[in-house]
Amino acid sequence: MEMVTEFISQFGYAAIVILLALGIVGLPIPDETLMVFVGYLASVHVLNYVLVILFSFIGSVAGMTISYTIGRKLGYSIIHKCGKWVGLTPKRYRKVKRWFAKYGVWTIFFSYFIPGVRHAAGYISGITTMPFKKYFLLCCIGAAVWTVLFVSIGFFVGQKFSF
Repeated sequence: MEMVTEFISQFGYAAIVILLALGIVGLPIPDETLMVFVGYLASVHVLNYVLVILFSFIGSVAGMTISYTIGRKLGYSIIHKCGKWVGLTPKRYRKVKRWFAKYGVWTIFFSYFIPGVRHAAGYISGITTMPFKKYFLLCCIGAAVWTVLFVSIGFFVGQKFSF
């Protein structure tokens, strides 16, 4: 977490956007921990609470949009060429596509709260060609709830226990 603190102290709110976007795309960055931490920093007046929520939201939506775009542009061809090696046969792909068409709305919203699923939801949405407007709206709703919740946890815990 020391590296994250240094990155945030150097680049400010832009660091929050970059770290969250990269974490959601799939790099090993602990997104929830990051948001609780920046919420704590807001509680001790190092960062502004409203700006932390705003930039966390932007980073989250940016990461989900990037993963959707990668899934949309490259996903199907990669699955078609390499899917059999990871157990995603054409038959399974059709099942995933049908399932995602039926439950994709809920999957995108709830994926924010399940590490691992959050990282895959954007790619799967792109691969299954979910309409971007629908996807983006769902991302914004999920990101708003997710960021407010985790930043607020850090903020209120920081207020309760800071001296």
